[in-house]
Amino acid sequence: MARPRRRLLAAVSALAALAAVGAGSLLDLRTPAPTPASAPADEFSAGRAYADVQVIAARPHVAGSAANDQVRAHIEQRLRGLGLETEVQDTVAPEAGQLSGAAGGTTVARVRNVVARLPGTDPTGRVFLVAHYDSVQTGPGGNDDAAGTSAILEVARALAVGPKPRNDIVFVLTDAEEACLCGASAFAASHPLAADGGVVLNLEARGSTGPVIMFETSKDNAKLVDVFGRAAPHPVGTSFAVEIYRALPNDTDFTAFLDEKFVGLNSAYIDGGAIYHTPLDTPAAMDRGSLQQHGDNALGLAREFGRTDLTDLRSGQDATYFPVPGGLVRYPGWLTLPLALLAVAAVAALGWLTRRSGRASVGRLAAGFGLALVPIVLAPVAAQLLWLAITTIRPGYAELLDPYRPIWYRLAVLALAAAILFTWYALLRRRIGPAALAMGGLAWLALLGVLLAVAVPGGAYLTTLPALAGALGGLVALRTRQAGPWPVVAVTAAAAVGVAILLPTVVLLFPALGMGMGGVAALVAVLLGLTALPVVDLLHPQAGGQRGMRALRARRLAVLPAGAAAVAAVVLAGVGLAVDRFDAEHPAPTHLMYALDAGTGQARWLSHEADPQPWTDGYVDGMASVEDDFPGLGDGELRVGPAAAANLPAPKVDVLADSTSGDERTLRLRLTPQRSVRLATLHVDRATAMVLRADVAGRSVPVEPREGKWGFGLVFHAPPTEGIEVTLTLRPIAAQVSLRAMDASDGLDALPGFRPRPPDVGVVGSHSSEMLAVARTYPF
Repeated sequence: MARPRRRLLAAVSALAALAAVGAGSLLDLRTPAPTPASAPADEFSAGRAYADVQVIAARPHVAGSAANDQVRAHIEQRLRGLGLETEVQDTVAPEAGQLSGAAGGTTVARVRNVVARLPGTDPTGRVFLVAHYDSVQTGPGGNDDAAGTSAILEVARALAVGPKPRNDIVFVLTDAEEACLCGASAFAASHPLAADGGVVLNLEARGSTGPVIMFETSKDNAKLVDVFGRAAPHPVGTSFAVEIYRALPNDTDFTAFLDEKFVGLNSAYIDGGAIYHTPLDTPAAMDRGSLQQHGDNALGLAREFGRTDLTDLRSGQDATYFPVPGGLVRYPGWLTLPLALLAVAAVAALGWLTRRSGRASVGRLAAGFGLALVPIVLAPVAAQLLWLAITTIRPGYAELLDPYRPIWYRLAVLALAAAILFTWYALLRRRIGPAALAMGGLAWLALLGVLLAVAVPGGAYLTTLPALAGALGGLVALRTRQAGPWPVVAVTAAAAVGVAILLPTVVLLFPALGMGMGGVAALVAVLLGLTALPVVDLLHPQAGGQRGMRALRARRLAVLPAGAAAVAAVVLAGVGLAVDRFDAEHPAPTHLMYALDAGTGQARWLSHEADPQPWTDGYVDGMASVEDDFPGLGDGELRVGPAAAANLPAPKVDVLADSTSGDERTLRLRLTPQRSVRLATLHVDRATAMVLRADVAGRSVPVEPREGKWGFGLVFHAPPTEGIEVTLTLRPIAAQVSLRAMDASDGLDALPGFRPRPPDVGVVGSHSSEMLAVARTYPF
């Protein structure tokens, strides 16, 4: 009886050690305690910064609005009060990247960036701290991006009272980020301070809480990452996140700086995504610990880059990096493939020694490799099916980045992945053998490492390092299997490497991708389980030797962890459904727009909801495309329903000049909204003319071919009250050129037939939510 007791003690000790490593890894992701307003003047204080958050996010302040003017005035006052050289860059600029406005055509905006400079004593370049001060139309932007703006104001204050930096520090608070990234585009392309480039630190938020993640870098980032690891007090970031973000069609202000002149880092906190771009994104919703981390890191990096020689920060390669308790592990990218191949060699050596020692035959090793694919595939598929079932019960989740209280669903996914892994292991352990199954798991980790090293180098460490550690631990365990506790120590240390690397990844993936892609987190969780199979095996009786009732009891005990995990998955999902109900504080998201054709007097309600909520269902009753009538709303079918026509004027189009030269006609027009609007659009009917060139407010804009009725489209955000001057050079096709003008404001409350939302019905975080569009066709 001594051997089972020793095995149980070994299992408990190993699991306790892994739990300690996991707890340390998760604790390292915690945000720091917010520092009060009484903190020393040279430190960042979330308490001081939060006072700015309350002013900036007092109400929605979309670009071009009176509320945005007030926010800009506050920012100017704060920066001028610090004695900084401060100006407002007032210009018209094109978009950077492809956001919502791009669907309607070429996108530009009138922007007013606030730019301030702290001169350096002996500059080798410039450091730019960037955040946007505008909000979406549906919410006040307490986190997005009052957090970044207020953090920069507090960093500017802390730098202004301290020793002067060697390099210039430039504070750039951009406008119209939510509309089109046009403010950042204007600064990067045309501001004199940006002419020579420099280091950009962009501060963002896509949620309300969680650690601040450095999720994007410029290319060839090794030197930048080294500074980040040394100078940021709370460095959380992974090269895997950079690879994911580069592959996604997402943009921030940082996008405008991704050219040869600039290098930099992009950071944000992203948990609590349910409130993103909604009326719930208020100052009260902010986790001030996240604000503190944002500011601590920005201040530390600004000081470090402020004294660093900035003439050569491109290293010629990207780094691999990831967080561990106490810091950031980083190594050069050129090591990625050699390490992956070394892991394959180490796993092959372990397989050879496993067969030579008699622990598994070649056939069993092959079977273990093939069967290890089962949980790798099944766990993410099961996680996606679980979420499909949950969204079927609660369809409102489909309109959210994440549930309001996602923790129960996240735990359910992890329990489901554990149930699949434990069941797979319990069913196959006796027939295939623990050594073969563990080898199969390590072999897949090593193979995935090579594939990632070739396709996604920044993510290869996720499987390469656990595979390498597991193989080395297995080699030590096999060579010292008669040497007391050392085999258990070896496999536990190897598993600890997997826990330290993969557990934080699982935790960060949930908010990054949302529950809609919870299968990715389930996949990584299974990979974590495969690295720990030798420790999991300690929970089972010694392999071999059991007969009769003892064998039956052993098999029953083996399925207990699987059964417990399966029950936990069901219970946790049920708890999630029970506690995360839609109510006044956590309303069901809905999307509704109103579109009026001022020429025909016809109006329609429109919605993007695929499965309309009951409230939305009262307005829309079918599907249709509105692109021909409202090209500024983009293409694709929407939910539509009849609406009463409101007495609203369409934007006015006046001809300022009309000339013909050869087969070209030039129209100089003024597009003037007749009410307070967020954007205005102008489209040309391709059946009447082909647009050859276009100028907006004296600036040439791209003329990109478009499918459908409208051959050319222009979307202008934050149009001035005096209107927009547009010059079109055309090749006429018909006697008259047909132009479609549209403008859009926000707010549906005053419309005939609108019924206010009940307390438990909210507004989805969309750039078109609550939009009121009015259009008219003009022949010239």
